[in-house]
Amino acid sequence: MVNVAVVWGVCSTEPEVRELDSGRRLASLSIRVKTGDEPATSVPVTVWEPPAWVETVTAGDELVVIGRIRRRFFQTAAGGRGAKVEVEAESLARGGDRRRVAAVRERLERAADALA
Repeated sequence: MVNVAVVWGVCSTEPEVRELDSGRRLASLSIRVKTGDEPATSVPVTVWEPPAWVETVTAGDELVVIGRIRRRFFQTAAGGRGAKVEVEAESLARGGDRRRVAAVRERLERAADALA
């Protein structure tokens, strides 16, 4: 079985980076993707322990993400429960960063090879 997601689009908003009670850091962002004549869709992406450059991303920056689809459950501030489906990034790059895009592409090729 395989759970691989690839998203290549434009960052909709600046990433929100926060430190959790556990001490782990989490970046949340959305990537807007437009395919052909269909309306654009916004894909939520999370990055655990994001590299420092993620904090410099601004709305409109082109990003490439490879990761997996994850359904995450959480407790709301009001004490209720919530769930969210998002792409949990394993690799990401700015669209113009050839070195990082090549690394993302390599990881994608390894995932595709696993299907063969």
